[in-house]
Amino acid sequence: MSRIGMFAVLAAVLALAGCDGVNSDVTATSADGAKTINGAVNVPAGSHTGGIGTVNGSVSVGENAVVGSVHAVNGPIELAAHALAQSVAGVNGGVTVGREAHVAEGITTVNGGISLEEGAEVSGMVRNVNGPISLTRAHVAGGLRTVSGDIEIAGESHVEGGIVVQRAGWFNTDSRKPRIVIGPGAVVSGELRFERPVELFVSEGASVGPITGATAVRFAGDKPAA
Repeated sequence: MSRIGMFAVLAAVLALAGCDGVNSDVTATSADGAKTINGAVNVPAGSHTGGIGTVNGSVSVGENAVVGSVHAVNGPIELAAHALAQSVAGVNGGVTVGREAHVAEGITTVNGGISLEEGAEVSGMVRNVNGPISLTRAHVAGGLRTVSGDIEIAGESHVEGGIVVQRAGWFNTDSRKPRIVIGPGAVVSGELRFERPVELFVSEGASVGPITGATAVRFAGDKPAA
């Protein structure tokens, strides 16, 4: 999805669903969730709530909290340890999924990195356009997709559904080669397809599916040479 298209979708979701605040931070504690325009959305630890979102502000989901869909247009999204979200979508801002947190569907953002910490699990796809994607002993069931983002898969992480680095379109003119590193113990099931030039490094201790569009440089040790 293009940046313009995703912005329109998220703005429409927030506008149609109604907001709990316009220029204020909000706390989500009820089953109805919470949304605001200019402000942060916070879900206290252990809370159960519905969909949450903001246009200009951050979203923070506390430890062991359970939420519905999570949206942010301009701002970061963070799920703390053991949190559970239905889905996560952003435009301009990174996404962090804490230790042993779970996203039942997928994670999508346009301009922002995506970080999955130890034990984190995403049952759908993880995708962005710009920004690094990093996994540390994490599991993604629906594959990784990016255009210009670097990818690092470390610490015995498991990615099902392969990796696709898509060809840059009219909305992205970055000519830098994305750097893809698959570390020791990592497993990537499915095709690794590269539609644009990349730097691909695969550990001798990693297991990967068929590679299309790039030649892997094998390395020993924890990381490839700089």
